[in-house]
Amino acid sequence: MAWRQLLLVACFSAAVLLCSVGQKIFMQESDASNFLKKRGKRSPKSRDEVNAENRQKLRADELRREYHEEQRNEFENFVEEQNDEQEERNREAIEQWRQWHYDGLYPSYLYNRHHI
Repeated sequence: MAWRQLLLVACFSAAVLLCSVGQKIFMQESDASNFLKKRGKRSPKSRDEVNAENRQKLRADELRREYHEEQRNEFENFVEEQNDEQEERNREAIEQWRQWHYDGLYPSYLYNRHHI
């Protein structure tokens, strides 16, 4: 029975601490919604506003950089596959040409032709 009372007191004290600390940590809802809109157009930006805008710009730049890097990698892979396929087609065509023109001699007949 004593452990139940101890647990109840601990939970109650934790709830009280969280309520008192929560008021200091979090902004009011009205302040939070107007955080970036509360100043006039000609008044200077606060340090918090400048930092928030800089973080947004840096994040956007990072996402843009990642996107372009991914696109470049995909294009490079595509080009490499195309080149490999072209080389394979050329190799097959050359091999077929050699087989067609092979006259039983080595090297092939083009090099063994006797011009009269």
